[in-house]
Amino acid sequence: MKVYIETYGCTFNQADSQIIAGVLEENEIDMVDSIEEADVIIINTCYVKLPTENKVVYKIQKLQEEFPDKKIIVGGCMVEIDPEKLEKIGPNCSWIGPHQLNKAAEVVSASYCGEIMRASGFSKESKVGVPKSSDDSLIHIIQICEGCLGACTFCCTRFARGPLNSYPIADIVEEARQAIENGACEIQLTAQDTAAFGWDSGEKLSDLIKEVANLEGDFRVRVGMMHPKNILNDVDEIIDAVKHPKVYNFIHLPVQTGSDKVLSDMRRGHTIDQYRDILSKFKKEIPDITLAVDIIVGYPTETDEDFDMTVKLLEEIKPSLIHLSKYQHRKGAISSSLEEIPRDVMKKRSKFLSEIKSEITAEENEHLVGTTQNVLVVEKGSKGGFIAKTDSYIPVIVDDVELGSFVDVKITDATATYLLSELLKD
Repeated sequence: MKVYIETYGCTFNQADSQIIAGVLEENEIDMVDSIEEADVIIINTCYVKLPTENKVVYKIQKLQEEFPDKKIIVGGCMVEIDPEKLEKIGPNCSWIGPHQLNKAAEVVSASYCGEIMRASGFSKESKVGVPKSSDDSLIHIIQICEGCLGACTFCCTRFARGPLNSYPIADIVEEARQAIENGACEIQLTAQDTAAFGWDSGEKLSDLIKEVANLEGDFRVRVGMMHPKNILNDVDEIIDAVKHPKVYNFIHLPVQTGSDKVLSDMRRGHTIDQYRDILSKFKKEIPDITLAVDIIVGYPTETDEDFDMTVKLLEEIKPSLIHLSKYQHRKGAISSSLEEIPRDVMKKRSKFLSEIKSEITAEENEHLVGTTQNVLVVEKGSKGGFIAKTDSYIPVIVDDVELGSFVDVKITDATATYLLSELLKD
């Protein structure tokens, strides 16, 4: 029996696929690298945006047409968010919900034997310290909690991931320690919202970061997305944790809009001034901090004035990474009952912000040209060379280096998304 897994979506979903693969390998089920080799195909879906939904729906339909003799299993958020559509497009598909990964071997075995098995529903079972299998031994992803505390009107992911379930710090630290001993040089702490970690268990994100960073070895820690409203009461301690030399000087702090009115309509739970205050504290203590933000363009209640506020905010805070999304209704999301803004207005605003985005990010990266950086080499480049990360988590292209090593480079050029460099010889 041979299984192929194809994963869509975020780092958290990638870790789910690694758990599925680990469970299967523990049960002596072989993993393969191509659909053609496989008896069973698992599509681990993401449903956060409409384009991704369309992509996974097309993939599921296409696989059934092209490989009628192979068994298809659908995993990920689609299983919990939209089972009706899944039943319609794949009536003969089995399912593995995101909380049922421990049943992967059972579902695969049943599917292989021609049965339809569907494991869905919620569970509090921990995803830390369980078997994982990955082709990448250098970057190790640890899910620190699942679910969230939010009620964002535009989001459907919360219906798949459920209420907050934080995992014990001791278990997370132990998994990180083992990963480092096995050669990992980058530990990624991930969640739907890392800032929510511990709200249900009495532990704190800042303590978790410090304990992982204090492990022995040469490695870096990357902390995943933090919801601004949940960082407010621990911001000073989190800043202190990020200042640790083994932690990337990086924060992913989505703002979504520059308008307080739209933030309120989105039920984000914080104001723009509170967001500015968080940023100013980070930048004061960590001047070279890299800021990544998320922006939703064209929320149904966004006026031209609201959009202008978003543009002005981005020009003010100058993020190094800007993730833009055009607003689109999502199944079950509260905002889906609202009337969408005209498509031509959406397109115009998105185009304008895309241009602003490139200008801002290129300008931020250009400041680094001519500097010397100590970088961690984390992966091979798709077009040759290697990809390394600065202490501020900015990608750098470098040649003639060893994976997993720390090297000194001189930054020779910059684009809106990465830096170019030359290796400094000893």
